[in-house]
Amino acid sequence: MDQSRTPYFDVLLDYVDSGVIPFHTPGHMQGRGMDRAFRDFLGENVLAIDLTQIRGLDDLLQPEEAIEEAQCLAAEAYGSDHSFFLINGSTSGNQIMMMTALDPGARIAIPRNAHKSAMGGLIMSGATPVWMQPEVDQALHTDHTVTPQTVRATLDAHPDIKAVYVVSPTYYGVAADLESIAALAHERGIPLLVDEAWGPHFHFHPALPIDALEAGADLCINSTHKMLGSLSQTAMLHEQGGRLKLDRLKAVVKLFLSTSPNLVLIASLDVARRQMALEGRALLSQTIELANDTRARLNAIEGVSCFGEEQVGKPGVFAFDPTKITITVKALGYTGYEAEEILRRRYNVQCELADLFNCLALFTIGTTREAADRLVYGVKELAREDRPIDVFSPSGVLERRLQSGTYNLPDIPPIRMNPRDAFLAATESVRFKDSAGRICAEVITPYPPGIPVISPGEEITPAVVAYLDLEKKAGVRMQGPYDSELRTIRVVK
Repeated sequence: MDQSRTPYFDVLLDYVDSGVIPFHTPGHMQGRGMDRAFRDFLGENVLAIDLTQIRGLDDLLQPEEAIEEAQCLAAEAYGSDHSFFLINGSTSGNQIMMMTALDPGARIAIPRNAHKSAMGGLIMSGATPVWMQPEVDQALHTDHTVTPQTVRATLDAHPDIKAVYVVSPTYYGVAADLESIAALAHERGIPLLVDEAWGPHFHFHPALPIDALEAGADLCINSTHKMLGSLSQTAMLHEQGGRLKLDRLKAVVKLFLSTSPNLVLIASLDVARRQMALEGRALLSQTIELANDTRARLNAIEGVSCFGEEQVGKPGVFAFDPTKITITVKALGYTGYEAEEILRRRYNVQCELADLFNCLALFTIGTTREAADRLVYGVKELAREDRPIDVFSPSGVLERRLQSGTYNLPDIPPIRMNPRDAFLAATESVRFKDSAGRICAEVITPYPPGIPVISPGEEITPAVVAYLDLEKKAGVRMQGPYDSELRTIRVVK
């Protein structure tokens, strides 16, 4: 196929150029009815192609024309059998994968560091998780990936598992041994589903980890907007191999997509694919070079460390994406949350995420050398700061536990109920600090990175209470609970 084509973007431009008089949604009528200040800021062009799905502009839920061609171009570019454009992000992709592969009550092997959207997929599908423990780096306070050995042991212990789900790469750029994991799943006749949200660029450069499709995944998702040039909220879902029923996959996709999709988002996927197909290797070469140079400059700052290729070969670190720069600030006496705040407020630098010990900076095809210089400058100045740590309790007990390295991530809680059953059960609210022993009825997720610590159907353990209390004191935002301050928590009645 001709990868220089952008069939969907072209039909939108043709519609605008034809001068059609609109009597259809959206109500702003190509910007004419929009608030003037907002319209002037956005500009006429983007509003002109904010249209509805009418004759000639195809239908995302039943594509037959330009969207169909655009998705076929994406499939060829990524090496899939079928590709689907998503305008609800990889969140919907995770849920589509589970609804496609699993029937109610079916078991799925899934790592504990799966994104919270995977829990939504479990609740919607009615599937039961068999949690796999990813390898934990206690020094960095982060999870890596699950190993093939962990997957094999899980499948041997639970021969009724119907699918394997893996996160690769992690938020921090660590990739799993997907080829080995795919072989383990396929020799048992079950599909491999991969959350590759953070790896949409892998396929387009040999210096990056092998992509999920090349490794043998049956379904995978890519958050095109995270690392490539499409607009926020856009992603792609890729299928290959024929182990899953295509008719069911297409039916599930229709359930999760809006009947009024934003056509600007769809067009941005079309052009982002073209950019990668034609220029991806060159653009990513520049990005990787800039990221590696910046990592070296940051590592030269006393008290700062940024892990990289030297970690490859350790448990759970099969490969590494150099475009993710994890800035570890523990030796400076800061939490990652404090460092992120200082970088933003004093040096006008905004990182992607912070956790207890780290800040994460993303380097993409849009990152400039000037931006990288500003990041290095801000971290250098941060390393010179001298002020007391005031985040933790006055006694300093939690602070000393962190600095001594004795605080561990909590173990996976026991599963007492199917996630869907617990989510839909009658519930009551109890004080969070008194909730140990109860069955959780909601998803509690420090965000970012968006990995649940406790989920519906799991028993709340004292370790979970202690860990979430620590995260609260460190200033992390909690997503999921009805009480955003987590003073109370909903449990099964």
